[in-house]
Amino acid sequence: MEYYVIAERELILGFKLAGVDGSIALNRTEALAAFNRVTGRGGTESVPVDERPKILILTEEVSAMLEDEVLAWQKGSQYPLIVEIPGIHGHLEGKKSLTDAIREAVGISV
Repeated sequence: MEYYVIAERELILGFKLAGVDGSIALNRTEALAAFNRVTGRGGTESVPVDERPKILILTEEVSAMLEDEVLAWQKGSQYPLIVEIPGIHGHLEGKKSLTDAIREAVGISV
């Protein structure tokens, strides 16, 4: 498995059409259980090491629910890499888009 998504039901269905597996997370408990299972922190319910995804896609909403866990994971420089995407309702207030982040870092408009 190369990719895995943790998001709302509608996004999971869309990604499944493209052949990407995922878990529905409507609250912190569901999001944390899916995150722990995919990253190997779920104990006996974890995905085996050789089957873990290389890229974990989280919506901004899910990432906000798991803010401490995601930050700790990213600081550990481990696979899977975590990528945030906007949810079905667009960007969360106060979140920068990728284009905005590039524009700010580079100083030019993309």
